[in-house]
Amino acid sequence: MSGSRELLSWSDFGEASRRLAQLVADTGYEPDIILAVARGGLLPAAAVAYALDVKNLFTMNVEFYTGVEERLDFPVMLPPLLDAVDLKGASVLVADDVADTGATLKLVKDFCAEQVRDVRCAVLYEKPRSIVRCEYVWRRTDRWIDFPWSSQPPLRVRRAPSAVPAP
Repeated sequence: MSGSRELLSWSDFGEASRRLAQLVADTGYEPDIILAVARGGLLPAAAVAYALDVKNLFTMNVEFYTGVEERLDFPVMLPPLLDAVDLKGASVLVADDVADTGATLKLVKDFCAEQVRDVRCAVLYEKPRSIVRCEYVWRRTDRWIDFPWSSQPPLRVRRAPSAVPAP
């Protein structure tokens, strides 16, 4: 990874999201559902959904990154889990902010694969090392990306939930 960072401003995000949606529209692909990979994919998914006039927007919560270049051994789906039956027979566009290693997108695509008619991925950024090649990409980079929604530290740091005592 390069030492410099890719900076995405809110203004650039608006233009990037619109362009990403245009890439989808230009191919004639008409997804029935846009599936946002939370958290980073929530804003791109919403912007693309508005631009493509898709009202069915679902989310899948996946944790992988815990910090800059710090991640779990593998991505993990977090509750509430999406019910795969809700995707049955649909054309699904998976939206995320970045395809970095591609492990998260692979998990989501594999989850969808047996239920849907078609699944494609749209990301703002794709890195060369990604194991998933996305059909729709606004920009390719090998740098760490500072997104406007996650570039500043949280206003408060949440404590890990304490164990719930058994009844």
